Amino acid sequence: MSLPSSVKIVEVAPRDGLQNESQIISVSDKIELIHLLADSGLQYIEAGSFVSAKSIPQMARSAEVISGIHQKPGVSYAVLTPNMKGFEAAMDAGATEVAVFASASESFSQRNINCSITESLHRFEPLVTKARKLNIPVRAYVSCIAECPYEGHIPANKTADVSSTLFDMGCYEISLGDTIGKGTPLIISEVISAVNEKLPLSAIAVHFHNTYGQALANIYAALTNGVGIVDSSVAGLGGCPYAKGATGNIATEDVVYLLDGLKIEHGLNLGKLIQAGDFICDKLQRESQSMVAKSLSTGELKD
Repeated sequence: MSLPSSVKIVEVAPRDGLQNESQIISVSDKIELIHLLADSGLQYIEAGSFVSAKSIPQMARSAEVISGIHQKPGVSYAVLTPNMKGFEAAMDAGATEVAVFASASESFSQRNINCSITESLHRFEPLVTKARKLNIPVRAYVSCIAECPYEGHIPANKTADVSSTLFDMGCYEISLGDTIGKGTPLIISEVISAVNEKLPLSAIAVHFHNTYGQALANIYAALTNGVGIVDSSVAGLGGCPYAKGATGNIATEDVVYLLDGLKIEHGLNLGKLIQAGDFICDKLQRESQSMVAKSLSTGELKD
């Protein structure tokens, strides 16, 4: 077992956390959430998405969010860009990093972005090429790495092949997503091992949903396999609009508590994360899904 000495946390609440909400959050509240997250010590925040407003209404005003952020030096404020049109809109808004998304499941790719896996990868090639010319980093997500709501189990080699194509294309980091949360530590370890045969560990991130309560166990499995990048969402917000029943991402607060227990450095302030989670949960009029936030009051935590 080899645990990393430090972990980079990629905060996805402002995009992945909010994209499936029926209640529209104002631009000013999204900006405030991002500022609170940056104040907690996060160095990577997924701030918005330049997708069709018809498909994902919650992301319709991402350009205003990006242009309104007071960007901290050293913090990446990335946006999701599914195609060249989205990429150009992101550049016009002042985005400094983008992300693309593919799937390891053929059926999910068709349902999610209306094209095959191969077609989706070809679609990203000109986008990544242009981004590299502009010195814009590109991150990539691969969904359904373990299970698909339409196909069931996804062989690890399929995930490895898609991940390798994206990496070779120029995406510097590949985030492996258990979109419906059915993965278990053994399956996740097999996927990471298969991907690691084609990519360096430093380029592999994990993105786990907690639908079956396996996300923290899967993160631990990823850590023991040497992965040092974890996606999470403050207050456990999130879901997938194309995967029925897929509940939220693992809560950032819970990931931080796990890392503290393992004595792994992360650079985040748990109290400030809980404050950020409380802020957005108040706007959504719901309870935090973080077990840690439920167990600890902000007043008990010191900076």
